[in-house]
Amino acid sequence: MLEHLLLQAIVVPVICSPAIILGRRVCGKKTAWIARAGLLYSTLLLLFACLQLAVTSTPLVEHYPFAGPAIKMNLLGDGLSLPIALIINLLCAALSFYADHYIDHRIEAIYGNVDKKTAVNHYTRFYALFLLFPTGFMGVCFATNLIGIYFFLEILPLPLYFIMAMFGYVDRVRVAMICLMWAVFGAGFFLVGSVIVYYHTGSFAIDSIAGLSGTPAAFWAILMFLITIMAKMAVVPFQVWMPWVHAEHPTCIAGLLAVYANIAVYVMLRVLIIPLTGDFQVFSLPLMTLALITMVYGALLTLGQTDIKRFAACSTISQLAYSMLGVCSMTKAGIDGGLFFFLGHIMGKTIIFSTAGIIVYTTGIRDMRQLGGLARKMPVTTVLWIIGAMGLAGFPPMNSFPGEWIMFTGIFKAGLIGSTGKLIIAIAGAAAITLSVVYCFRSVKTIFYGPLDGKFANNDHIKDPPLSMSLPLLAVAATAITLGIYPKFILDLFHQVVSTIPLMY
Repeated sequence: MLEHLLLQAIVVPVICSPAIILGRRVCGKKTAWIARAGLLYSTLLLLFACLQLAVTSTPLVEHYPFAGPAIKMNLLGDGLSLPIALIINLLCAALSFYADHYIDHRIEAIYGNVDKKTAVNHYTRFYALFLLFPTGFMGVCFATNLIGIYFFLEILPLPLYFIMAMFGYVDRVRVAMICLMWAVFGAGFFLVGSVIVYYHTGSFAIDSIAGLSGTPAAFWAILMFLITIMAKMAVVPFQVWMPWVHAEHPTCIAGLLAVYANIAVYVMLRVLIIPLTGDFQVFSLPLMTLALITMVYGALLTLGQTDIKRFAACSTISQLAYSMLGVCSMTKAGIDGGLFFFLGHIMGKTIIFSTAGIIVYTTGIRDMRQLGGLARKMPVTTVLWIIGAMGLAGFPPMNSFPGEWIMFTGIFKAGLIGSTGKLIIAIAGAAAITLSVVYCFRSVKTIFYGPLDGKFANNDHIKDPPLSMSLPLLAVAATAITLGIYPKFILDLFHQVVSTIPLMY
């Protein structure tokens, strides 16, 4: 079980995916349990690896030299990659349960009253594609070379494209194409940066990137990688794709799209900040400035939304920038807090977007102005939305709260000790948090409180969803609260790596 643990985390979903397609004629919709079993198994493996790492402080290294001398497909499970992979895999497992009724609903809404065989075909295609997400995420987390990261990053747009095209909402095929084109755009710059590294070092290994330190090539390599990262994180001026794509896909993958965008901050740390700490310093203040602009822009854009899914989509623009702000502060506390906030954001976004899906699934309405008073009919859904809102706003006891607190400790330290510009950004960034609080809790009031609309009052269909939809989200919420109360376990793992970065403070 424990041999090739990291490889198992990557490969198990790949094995389960064709098994679902092959087994659909015999098992029908029950083949979805293949996906769930595989993801639960991988999650338990990663939890064990994290516990082992916490005790021994010895990273897992797996050598797979079969890809050639320049591209060795070795895998690394350390204090950064393992806890991030664990939380991502947990979200994938939770959403594999949540998606059951939701996909049935989308099949009926899009394709009508199809025969049982056709419905099973659509259903199993979703789960077979869904499993490519954890494969891509685990590969990005554990890969030790640039081509590996490039390959796994480019796996992720494929299930996004097909799932959005088959099960999305308004103008779903065009929106899926927008997502794919932006992914191709970002991938091109990542490939150019990788070629620059190889040209000057003779290797694609992440460890070899440090060989560029202090050379003009380091600047250009960092710039190429940053364009990719900013495009994926929807940083201004690359934010235009996010409201369209994030608002119109099926909400059962919304949390994973938030991971897809936010995992870029992990790539930034792994590929740029750790090997090229000194060279990256020149980018620190400009990136923090862009992050602040994105935080404010995203928050103001969110305040103007009335569509419940577009509300959640636009808030992602703002929330993604928080992690970037912390990591680019170039302080150990800023990096620790930024990464921890990243975990808080993807968990909060999974809850809030999935709850939005429940509301649309139940009421058929996306306009928040036409809702109101739903707390009386949907108490569990109300609790889930409030928990998600608290996570996005950084309220205790959610895990985003210690992440935000530690992150801004580092950002203020960077401003007070090192740079007046960073101090101004720290003050403005802390003030911008109030915008998140306003739009998160205004949505609670608009959707769940006030008078109950007459069309809902006597409608027996307006009620909390089946337990298979709410229990996975409650499990995610419980995990987020546990990490908010006891963040030390994850932060200690992060610090095993962050403490080795040659930062002044």
